[in-house]
Amino acid sequence: MPHNYNRQLQHRAGRGENTRIDAMYQVVPGNLPAAREKQSKEAKPLICSVLLGVLLIIAAVVAWCYYSASLKKLHYSKIKDLELYEDGFIIKKTDGSNLFEMGFKSAPINLESCFQDETGVWINCTNAEKEVDFFIETLKPKDSITCFNIKWRTVVLDSAVEHCMYWADGYWYGGAETSSQHWPIELSGVVDPKPYVTGDVHSLREGFGGIMERYWISDKSVAIRVNDSVPLHIGWNSSNREAFCLHARYKDSPFKLPTGQPFVQLSYQVCAGSDMKSVHRYMAKKHFKKPEVKPSERMFMYPLWSTWALYKTKVNQDKVLRYAEKIKKYQFNCSHIEIDDRYSSSYGEFDFDPVKFPNALEMLQKLSKDGFQVTLWVHPFVNYNSPNFGKGIESSYFVMDSRGRLPGLVEWWNGVAAVLDFTNPETKDWFQKKLEHLRSKYGIVSFKFDAGETSYLPVEFSTRKPLSDPSIYSKLYAEVASSHCKLGEVRIGYRTQMLPCFVRMIDRDSVWGYELGLKSVIPTALTMSILGYPFILPDMIGGNVYPNKTDGFDDIPDRELYIRWLELSAFLPAMQFSIPPWQYDDEVLKIASKFTQLRERVVGPLILRLAEEATKTGNPIIRPLWWIAPENKEAHKVDTQFLIGDDFMVAPILEKGKQTRDIYLPEGKWQSFNGDIFDNTLVHLQDYAVRLDEVAYFTRMI
Repeated sequence: MPHNYNRQLQHRAGRGENTRIDAMYQVVPGNLPAAREKQSKEAKPLICSVLLGVLLIIAAVVAWCYYSASLKKLHYSKIKDLELYEDGFIIKKTDGSNLFEMGFKSAPINLESCFQDETGVWINCTNAEKEVDFFIETLKPKDSITCFNIKWRTVVLDSAVEHCMYWADGYWYGGAETSSQHWPIELSGVVDPKPYVTGDVHSLREGFGGIMERYWISDKSVAIRVNDSVPLHIGWNSSNREAFCLHARYKDSPFKLPTGQPFVQLSYQVCAGSDMKSVHRYMAKKHFKKPEVKPSERMFMYPLWSTWALYKTKVNQDKVLRYAEKIKKYQFNCSHIEIDDRYSSSYGEFDFDPVKFPNALEMLQKLSKDGFQVTLWVHPFVNYNSPNFGKGIESSYFVMDSRGRLPGLVEWWNGVAAVLDFTNPETKDWFQKKLEHLRSKYGIVSFKFDAGETSYLPVEFSTRKPLSDPSIYSKLYAEVASSHCKLGEVRIGYRTQMLPCFVRMIDRDSVWGYELGLKSVIPTALTMSILGYPFILPDMIGGNVYPNKTDGFDDIPDRELYIRWLELSAFLPAMQFSIPPWQYDDEVLKIASKFTQLRERVVGPLILRLAEEATKTGNPIIRPLWWIAPENKEAHKVDTQFLIGDDFMVAPILEKGKQTRDIYLPEGKWQSFNGDIFDNTLVHLQDYAVRLDEVAYFTRMI
């Protein structure tokens, strides 16, 4: 950013000093007349000179005072390690190098307006038009951490406030689930600021996902968290020093101005510390509530089996029973069977379709007798052709149009529907009673809560309780699910880290790459972990087998892709099958059996212990390598390895046709899955052999 500080000083100094010197030479008179009574014509010019000299002295004094005051005001542009300029600020390291840089894109401030308190804790400034109130406060919450609270207000309600971070010389993590997930974050192209709200990134791939927080952390041990009250939009420009922009506005935005608030505000906290881990742990403790309890142990130990990818909407009673029989036949354990889409006669009904499930109660009783627990797929939509649509209108259960007169209809992947309004206590009560009916009548143990993103709200809508931030709808939906979390799941997370639910990644395509493919799984898991969601449910092994989004045949994923996906999933907090291994061959069945047994014997107990730890400390189960090597630059960019806790590292194969890979081992003594010992030094293993039926994992030896 341009800095005008020195030029201003030089200009003012030159002007002030010359004026003062000129004045000094002009106030000394030559000879005054001896007799006062004789007023000659020659005395008049002398009197004028004296008066002029006095005026010049006064002007010089005023200029000097102004110059001194300007120096004092500009001196107050520095607060602790933060240097404030007209067009932004820089946080410096102790050695004088830049640690963090933020630019004021929407408007500059007037440095001469700045006022600093006597203790040096805060600075308050405005701009030339007096339309801006800018405030910085510094605090020291811990010896190793310094924080700055930034607040920018403008009274021009049609305007926007935009501050841009410059990322070119560092790595950043956090933010939101995206369709092309990278670790660290990769900025590409120029993106105008767009609403930072939850969305379905499988359908709307340029947006933000259903799991998001207003939090980012960098490898320079700096973290930023934007306040909840900000109408936040995010944009970036990868060609302009990788500018990542925080943008606040209400005009042409889904955010609504709170009643009685006469200003637009962008406020955030920036904290810097000695290392990434300590900064992150401080920020997570301050801004994220840790989960209160952990979900059911069964979900950590055994895979769940979903009907979705295998049967899609053609699921019926016979198919569910055959699915369960095959699970038993091939001797796989089971957390539960999840009956997915289209078990009901219409979307918005809460019962089994009597045509597809003629003896639903008998089916559920048989499954229970055979040791299977069952969950059902649910969602917040009531289609217009559902019998409950009329009931919802009559009882005002739906999100309404902007005038609050008619239900706000939306198009989702299964038709046209109204959306349940979870700001209305009566809606929540009705919905919960419907779920409880399924539990009591059929013995259903829990539910898969699908959707819930703001992208499935009407463009213009109103709710019983107004939502200034539309993503609060996602939060309310997750809270409704929280009473069913032991074996349940949601796919949204927004300020809901405290809920004991598994949070599922958005649907994956059956492909190898970073765009919702196998390579995106680890970056997404690490992002979810850093955002405070430890109970991660990866999507179905092999992906969803959607048409035109599948490597392999249209009805089954590529065999090698399936195997590598299965192997990775065995090391994540939960494991989910839909396409079953018996759809392939005996070798795939053998590999599936090997890794489900490894999970029960080794991985599951470790994850279970870390899940309990997460309820006490808030620490993630799945951790990036920089968690144990925060100062090592190599660890900052590894996106194909991860830690389970601090002492168990996983390095799966994620490339088609590969049976070797490079592996980064942090310092310490490590033992590999095949018994190799690597002792007390940073190691880069090149072309490390990993067969098709293997995953490279390492245990740190204490």
